[in-house]
Amino acid sequence: MFRQQNLYLLLFSLYWAQGLPVGFMTHALPVILRAQGVSLAHIGGFGLLMLPWSIKIFWAPWVDRHALSHLGHYRSWILPTQFLMVAVLCILSFFPIQALDQPIYLFAFFISLLLMNLTGATQDIATDALAVNLLQHDQQHWGNTFQVIGSRLGFIVGGGAVLWCLDWLTWQPTFLLLAALVFLNTLPILLFKEPKHTSHSNNELQLNQQNLVIKIKAYLSYFSQNKELRSWLVVLITFKVADGLAGPLLKPLMVDMGLSFTQIGVYITMLGAVAALAGAAIAGWLLKYFSRPTALIVFSVFKIMSLAAYTYLAYAYEQKIQLNIWGVYAVNALEDAFSAMLLVVMLTLVMHYSRKEYAGTDFTFQVSVMATVSGGLYSLSGLFGDAFGYFHYLIAIVIIGTVTLLPISLWKHAKLQEK
Repeated sequence: MFRQQNLYLLLFSLYWAQGLPVGFMTHALPVILRAQGVSLAHIGGFGLLMLPWSIKIFWAPWVDRHALSHLGHYRSWILPTQFLMVAVLCILSFFPIQALDQPIYLFAFFISLLLMNLTGATQDIATDALAVNLLQHDQQHWGNTFQVIGSRLGFIVGGGAVLWCLDWLTWQPTFLLLAALVFLNTLPILLFKEPKHTSHSNNELQLNQQNLVIKIKAYLSYFSQNKELRSWLVVLITFKVADGLAGPLLKPLMVDMGLSFTQIGVYITMLGAVAALAGAAIAGWLLKYFSRPTALIVFSVFKIMSLAAYTYLAYAYEQKIQLNIWGVYAVNALEDAFSAMLLVVMLTLVMHYSRKEYAGTDFTFQVSVMATVSGGLYSLSGLFGDAFGYFHYLIAIVIIGTVTLLPISLWKHAKLQEK
């Protein structure tokens, strides 16, 4: 039997490896682009690079249904995708970053990053499915705590450390270091012997012979079979609205406030990620004592409060009010901590609503719903930020975030009724 601490270490390493390139994409890239004078609208457009994370549901059933080799069902997907990520990072290390003003190099850079996200999204499907099958009910909150800690540590290195390194290292050694870290995080899964998982039922095999529309309707019937699951689907749709709207604004605001790469890399991204690690650990501990629905509401309120604090930073920036720099760092750290707390409980609930025989598909579908909403709004919100300015737009986001508490309350009520 795989020991519990080894299981958490395995999940931690997989999500850390996954978080490294994503950290660069979501934390370092917007800062680099803004420092080069790129508009908020164009930075928002780079959200298209995250498209694979939104549409991965389309190939998640293949990951659930087919193994690539005899290495273990999900392990046979994780190993090649991890090694492909290492290869892409090595290729990117030789990229002439100073030539991005030339269309052909810009296109090649875009395609490379898109491939890295496609690979990472596929690894995520298999890793989530593996976690659903391995974790018992009383282990789920700790498993997701280690998931968030691993991915946030990836953000520290892939986002904050990259910015810091770019101030004193060249592009190539920075990316070769990222590749080496992904490779090191592949070792635990190499040593892991995957158990056999629940196979698909005969009904599902019959569905394979039917047309796509019937398959989709049959699958979605799971999320519409009772009031609790229908309410949960609404929560999934609305949960990431505020995050998606705020996404392209927070790091560029720091650039416009005059913070350097090192300040943003170390004190904003890295310190914020450390705060997120603490937030994830606190959430894992609190879930031992509080119900998941209650935690989801309370942590959501904390998140809205942190966005309200960002609204004050935007007001101070636009009114040219001098702020203590450590106050800025504290606001960012609290936002990251509350986001991590919220993510732990949300992923635990996503895992709760994932059936073991459709582990990759169910988990991926729920996460993809949130990612699609967040990614779509991310791509558009830069336009609104340019049009209305930081302060007024953040006020609107706080109001919208408050409204999204209603679907959570309705789901909690429906959940109590189903008991």
